[in-house]
This record gives sequence, structure tokens and C-alpha cells, in this order.
Amino acid sequence: CHRGVPELVAAVKRGVLAAGGLPLEFPTISLGEVFLSPTSLFFRNLMSMDTEEMIRGQPMDAVVLVGGCDKTVPAQLMGAASAGLPTIQVVTGPMMTGRWRGERLGACTDCRRFWAKFRGGDIDRRTIEEVEGNLATTSGTCAVMGTASTMASIAEALGIMLPGTAAIPAVHADRLRAAEASGTAALELIRTRTTIDKIITRDSVENALRVLLAIGGSTNAIIHLTAIAGRMGIEVDLEWLNRLSDTTPVLVDLKPTGPFYMEDLHAAGGIGAVLR
Repeated sequence: CHRGVPELVAAVKRGVLAAGGLPLEFPTISLGEVFLSPTSLFFRNLMSMDTEEMIRGQPMDAVVLVGGCDKTVPAQLMGAASAGLPTIQVVTGPMMTGRWRGERLGACTDCRRFWAKFRGGDIDRRTIEEVEGNLATTSGTCAVMGTASTMASIAEALGIMLPGTAAIPAVHADRLRAAEASGTAALELIRTRTTIDKIITRDSVENALRVLLAIGGSTNAIIHLTAIAGRMGIEVDLEWLNRLSDTTPVLVDLKPTGPFYMEDLHAAGGIGAVLR
């Protein structure tokens, strides 16, 4: 998920420098979903505290958040929301799909499907090892509409991320261009005094909920968006969600419920196409 972070951070710094700012890098804990079970939600909250403390503890005028895996983006946005500075999110982006015996493969949906076949005795160890070697062929978050891709899409819908950047594959050159542009945009947020509370509003949260429903996103996103909105004093309740779900069609057909992957959504126009 986070293999490309050093290159993204370097690109963000270039954008900040180009706009006349001084970039300073600071770390927080990193959450890799596959290594955190069943405690990842607990560590999301810990990372949000870590993020808020680092932002408040440094003499910065704006913050660019760089993350990717499932709980990372929610944690960063929760912490940044409480800190209250001009904020922009950069995600690592989804991995590209692999190929195996003529079939497209992408983590994490296909790994579970083939693992079930292996456990059931339908395929042997050699076959599952071949599949494993083609599931995650590049860096990036899961290639499907899992929690990471859903939260990236929601961040774009909230307006906290540059338009058109949620679905860019991790290894695509546009991912670095987006990071550099985000660094430049952070300086514009300072100049216009656009703090995070002016971006994450009740209207933008409703926009994010609409997008969540339209993309058939991860149900985990409800928990995360509720927490992010809660930091801004915005309550997300079931009545609000149900009202929106009654009037929002599903427009995106990605795995785990459909046949396609995040790179296909990017090729089709990304979240901008969904919003239009």
C-alpha cells in the first residue's frame, strides 16, 4: 500500500517549493491492514491522535496528508479535522491488476476467492502459489473497490483531495503529477485561508455519502465518514443515509460486487465521471 510514499512525498515537496513554500516532512505511525487484526480500528483512532498531535506540535501553515491503506486516510482526516489547518489529502493509489492463465487478478477480492478454492481442495498448492505471484504485481492499495479505494473516492468527493486523483493507479506517472500539484495547492489554501472546516461541511459530507452509494463502496466507509464528520460537529445518522440511498443509483460495477477494477474506473473518467 505505502511502498510509493517516499516518491509521493518528494513530489509534494517539489510542488510546495515551486509555489514558494518551505516543505517539512514529519512521520506518524503507519497502518497496514494485513498486519492488524482485529485491532485496526483501535489503531485508526491512535493514528488520528498521532496525526493531530504532529500537526499541532509543528509551526506549519498547512498540511498535506499522504497515505493509502484502509484505516490510514480516515485516521489522517480525523486528526487533521481536529487540528483545523488548511489541509489536502494525497493517496498512494490502487495497484494495477495481474494476469494468470488469461484471467485478470487483483487483490484483495481474488485472493480470498482462490484461497477458498485451495481450502476446499479445488486447486493444489502449486496453483495457489502461482495465483499469489500474480495478485499484487505493483505497489498500491487493493485493486478493487475495497475500503482504501472507497475512502480515496470519498476524500475526492469531500473536496479535500484534488479532483480526478482518487483512482489514478499507484504506478502511473499521473500519481506523481497529482502529488506535486497537491503541494502547490496547499500554498493556495494558505493564501485563501481555506481551513479544513470550510471544505468538510454538511453539504460536502452529503456529497461524499452520495458518492459512496453510487460507487457501491465499502460499508466500512460509513464508520469512517461518521468519525470524520463528527470531528467537524456533523452527525451522520441512519435516517440521512437511508434517505440518500433511496434516491441514489449504483453507477460503478467494480469488484468485489462486479467484474471490474480501479484501473478501469480511472480509464472511464474516475470519480469525476461519477459526479457528473
